[in-house]
Amino acid sequence: MDPWRMSAGGISVALRVTPRGGRDDIEGIQTLADGRAVLKVRVRAIADSGEANRAVTELLASSLAVPRTNVRIVAGTTSRLKQVAIEGDPERLCQTLRALTSK
Repeated sequence: MDPWRMSAGGISVALRVTPRGGRDDIEGIQTLADGRAVLKVRVRAIADSGEANRAVTELLASSLAVPRTNVRIVAGTTSRLKQVAIEGDPERLCQTLRALTSK
């Protein structure tokens, strides 16, 4: 099960973020204890003053080759579990995420 859903203007992705993770990286898909799938993301930034959130949006934007303004956190700004909306071609975004998570 994929942690992302397609919509008309892009995709919505469920994330589990690890701030102060030593590197900026998309680590793959993880299944939580409640059965939900999330995209595991690690960033170097600390979770202070929105630094980790900015790092997450920058990492996703660069990894998916979309402008930073196309990536926004819609839920969970103060939590490790976040919901992110990414604008763009949904098919291309899903294919890119599948390629990134299959490495």
